[in-house]
Amino acid sequence: MKKAYDYLIVGSGLFGSTFAYLAKKAGKKCLVIDKRPQLGGNLYCEKIEGINVHKYGAHIFHTSNKEVWNFVNSIVDFNRYTNNPVANYKGELYNLPFNMNTFNRLWGVKTPAEAQAKIDEQKSEAIKALDGHEPQNLEEQAFTLVGKDIFEKLIKEYTEKQWGRKCTELPAFIIRRLPVRFVFDNNYFNDKYQGIPVGGYNKLIESLLNGIETLVSVDFFTSEYKDWMKYAKNLVYTGAIDEYFGYSLGKLDWRTVSFKTRVEDTPNYQGNAIVNYTSHDRPYTRVIEHKHFEMFGQEVYDYPKTIVSEEYSTEFQDGMEPYYPVNDERNNRLAEEYRILARKEENVIFGGRLGEYKYYDMAPIIEQVLKMYKK
Repeated sequence: MKKAYDYLIVGSGLFGSTFAYLAKKAGKKCLVIDKRPQLGGNLYCEKIEGINVHKYGAHIFHTSNKEVWNFVNSIVDFNRYTNNPVANYKGELYNLPFNMNTFNRLWGVKTPAEAQAKIDEQKSEAIKALDGHEPQNLEEQAFTLVGKDIFEKLIKEYTEKQWGRKCTELPAFIIRRLPVRFVFDNNYFNDKYQGIPVGGYNKLIESLLNGIETLVSVDFFTSEYKDWMKYAKNLVYTGAIDEYFGYSLGKLDWRTVSFKTRVEDTPNYQGNAIVNYTSHDRPYTRVIEHKHFEMFGQEVYDYPKTIVSEEYSTEFQDGMEPYYPVNDERNNRLAEEYRILARKEENVIFGGRLGEYKYYDMAPIIEQVLKMYKK
């Protein structure tokens, strides 16, 4: 019996959509299905008051890989957005990542040498307190990397909100390095290229999937496509890897996020796309003002209203969207056992954050699919 498709692709996020685009380019026929009522996975944007709202959290495309940058710009144009997040600690504002603006605000220092001396002083106190022992938890590790002041104002409570447990209960390896810059540069990323698709991420997904058959509101596991071999020669699966195997080895843990989004009757609410709230006096981890991803200068004020989203980090429960793998010893071991099973599946490709149980930025996902295409 002739199969209708070369590839059945489960999930229309960046991995699935890019794979479908390149497969079509190679003359292959694809069907993309998604259990959500819209395409794009976590990149999906909802239009509110004329503003593209990142429904599943802020996404900023960044890369130093020129091939990847040229590829995405061949699909859609990207704007000049540069990620310059701000940290709010009990009403005090600090620039991120940690740089000379941050250090000047913390200590009043004005030169890199003064900032380095202050950090070295606090680091040496922390190392001395360990009395020759290796850091046993995230808090001890952070003290040895950036000292007490930065940790307590900009890391401690924010991290505890993110992970739902105290820093003394989190493993040290989570924070083996912290970027410290002795320059007045608020650009969060070190990559050469960054931006947001002009017109929003929906434009990118729509362009990638142009001319490809798609179905939404279709759950792979409860639909006819569960017996995918009736329809396609190959399966590209971007859902949760443990769900694919029926949780046969046990369930993997995730952290997830939720959002409270509202319209503010002002053209400019916080003056920045992202403000992190690094103390426990606010239950959310950050506030996103979506307008600033795509509107600059006077254009911000051409729209009289703005949209903001409070982001809350929480433990994953069934029915929620899984976001972040929990990289502790148990989950890393279990994930590798599932990956071993995955490698034995014939004609099945597992991809993306959920399919591999690995956290990915967007650019590495595209880089990975481009390598597959070349093979």
